[in-house]
Amino acid sequence: MGSPGPGMPYGPGMDARPRRRALLLGSLGVAAAGAATAVETGLLPGRSTLFRALHLDGSDGRVPDVTPVPSTRGSFVSEARGGTRVGWQVAVPAGHDTLPVVVVLHGRGADHRSAFDGMLGLDRFLAVALDAGVPPFAVASMDGGNGYWHPRADGTDAGAMVSEEFLPLLTHRGLDTGRLGFLGWSMGGFGSLRLAGLLGAGKVRAVAAESPALFRSFAESAPGAFDDAADLADATVFGRQRSLDRIAVRIDCGEGDPFYDATRDYRDGFAVAPAGGFQLGGHTPGYWRRMAPAQLRFLGRALNQG
Repeated sequence: MGSPGPGMPYGPGMDARPRRRALLLGSLGVAAAGAATAVETGLLPGRSTLFRALHLDGSDGRVPDVTPVPSTRGSFVSEARGGTRVGWQVAVPAGHDTLPVVVVLHGRGADHRSAFDGMLGLDRFLAVALDAGVPPFAVASMDGGNGYWHPRADGTDAGAMVSEEFLPLLTHRGLDTGRLGFLGWSMGGFGSLRLAGLLGAGKVRAVAAESPALFRSFAESAPGAFDDAADLADATVFGRQRSLDRIAVRIDCGEGDPFYDATRDYRDGFAVAPAGGFQLGGHTPGYWRRMAPAQLRFLGRALNQG
């Protein structure tokens, strides 16, 4: 499951991180023997299991118990996805005209509802952010299937659905898609980085990726994520960090996440380090909810600059 499931930085004892890593390495031989080999993403077997077993994932974030930003729901038939009916939801703060919008791309096995009541509660996190003074913006999500948000050999292309079908729908509803942001987790984190780079700074102002599903080779990719090695080479975001020049970028990943190493390598490829970083956490909704406040603050400020 590509979605197999403001972080607190390390506290006063900054030396706790090396001690935790030493504990992890010292326990690796014992813990790995009893850890399940079936891990959420099919990548780096055991990492998530080990971090959970050693209580290194940190606390789970909780959806705020507040009135959510008002939402509208609907559906459309997507030609880009081969005639599939696509559900969508848009949360728009009341009392504002022509707001910028953040498009949320879900992880594998999820759908548009996962961004809202289904899992992350972003409409409630957004309400809290607005009350705290974050400049207003809308949040929108739609069903993307499990095709990793790029063209596939079967002729479908969830990325094209976003840019050619969903963005015009949002424009028709009065949102400013010229001040566009992306937010995504797991498969959707990869898709957000890819689409932001394709659309460029003339369209996109900010992108925030949570635990992005990044693969450095076809051999290590999750089953079904790419058609073949050539498909991965065409769709990869590695080596294309410059496509995000002049776009505000934030990338977060838990230290217990199977994608930790690939995300670290990807972040290292930027000339200027993106915002965000690595925190206690795994590839879980609890981690994504914990990171939601910081990411929404980041997006709201970036969308409303200039």
